[in-house]
Amino acid sequence: MGCTSVSGTGAQESSDRLESLTSWDADWAGLRVVVTGIGLSGFSAADTLIELGARVVVCDSSDSEENRAKADTLRIVGAVDVLLGAEAAATLPQVDGEAPELVVTSPGWRPDQPLLAAAAAAGIPVWGDVELAWRVRVRRGRSTAEWLTITGTNGKTTTVTLAESMLRAGGLRAIAAGNVGTPLLDAIRDPQGYDVIAVELSSFQLHWSSSLAPLASVCLNLAEDHVDWHGGFEAYRAAKAMIYENTRVACVYNAEDEATERMVEDADVQEGCRAIGFTTNTPAISMLGVVDGLLVDRAYIEQRKDSAAELASVTDLGEVVPRHLVANALAAAALVRAAGVPAAAVREGIRNYQPSGHRIELVAARDGVLWINDSKATNPHAAHAALSSFSSVVWIAGGLSKGVDYNSLVRDNAARFKAAVLIGRDSSDLAAALSRHAPDVPVIVPAAGHTGRDELPSQHSSSDGVQAMRAAVTEALRIAVDGDTVLMAPAAASMDQFPSYAHRGTAFIEAVRGIVEGQGFTAKEL
Repeated sequence: MGCTSVSGTGAQESSDRLESLTSWDADWAGLRVVVTGIGLSGFSAADTLIELGARVVVCDSSDSEENRAKADTLRIVGAVDVLLGAEAAATLPQVDGEAPELVVTSPGWRPDQPLLAAAAAAGIPVWGDVELAWRVRVRRGRSTAEWLTITGTNGKTTTVTLAESMLRAGGLRAIAAGNVGTPLLDAIRDPQGYDVIAVELSSFQLHWSSSLAPLASVCLNLAEDHVDWHGGFEAYRAAKAMIYENTRVACVYNAEDEATERMVEDADVQEGCRAIGFTTNTPAISMLGVVDGLLVDRAYIEQRKDSAAELASVTDLGEVVPRHLVANALAAAALVRAAGVPAAAVREGIRNYQPSGHRIELVAARDGVLWINDSKATNPHAAHAALSSFSSVVWIAGGLSKGVDYNSLVRDNAARFKAAVLIGRDSSDLAAALSRHAPDVPVIVPAAGHTGRDELPSQHSSSDGVQAMRAAVTEALRIAVDGDTVLMAPAAASMDQFPSYAHRGTAFIEAVRGIVEGQGFTAKEL
């Protein structure tokens, strides 16, 4: 059953009550809440609200076996209604026969989704799980942990996990949470507690957050992405800029990305907060940067006008060190230095760091050819970062474009391309950009059995993603010679052919290993 709008005295009382909910110990009992989604963040939000004593209804459009099992678990922990199936996401339900006072949404739900649109029309506030986590972080008068918040079009997960490693090397109990790994509410409720949480925030999560006040924050970079979700680039930019609002100690920005510096200039921060830049070049005062192959700090030392503190060597980051990895390490260092982590712990944290897969991952090397998996490059900005690390590239690319523009990516890297091998059910936008800006570069479309530009796979192609990847690797092997890099950096999402970017990356790794075995040489794993 749908619900009507909340108005008059009841609406004011509900608003006043929500404003007062700024700690775990506030009066949450009986609060009527609808939670959208029963995935990781939605389940965690529902579980938390049940523990707080709220009355909860959970809605999810998927009536899967997994979701039914989660629903059973929630019913065991407390009083909750769980609505599954397409109709559950179509209308705003009542809670115990009354209009809800609050909606807590999972980040993937778009603002124009019918249930959320109905909440907005009824004047019912919508929070994300991050907003809820911020409000319950204070318990018995004490904050559970300091927050270091990280966003950006690309590099978030690398930066947040690097920060986690540096914080732990500095002797702090720390965890990376949010849009990566552990749901933020689970970290907040950890029985032992944490000193610092490195919080990865997507633009979706920031859209549904309003009261965060982190110790330090960073937007790593800004490029076109998720314009379909936000309804346009400016809305996407505005969501990313929310990362800096109310920051207390340090707003960290990318000195090589002017948009992030403008975000800091426009942000409403707390008194005494500093702007700290990072650059892969020589740093100015109040920046971190690189000098003679060393990561250095000219921001958090007293003698910053004429000296810098050594943090680490670029080679501490690994065997293949693309420029954007250096930038991510500097951003992480700038955040943790704001939290008091010493320089020596930054180096130790970098050396202890275990990178996650599918990011500039060396899969094999033979006869001077490198085979690199960067399946995490799900948009043009990420693909550009990977492409700019190599000089002669056989590029495996394509997939679900999410409405982005490929022209600048191809134009800026045209001189690097030896050939392009296209995957994806419909890579016509990418093929068109190649034709426009790299007309002399051969374009191979294995799924079409063609080496020209005029027979692209249909959007309705039933080609299996794994088979398509094997065909792409076979074509790349035919082309690559000594000095080339075969780079799988799709510049697109994976969902048209694969369940996830990780599945796509695994398909590439397995295809390379199979072809490597067939050619009689040995793959090298990082």
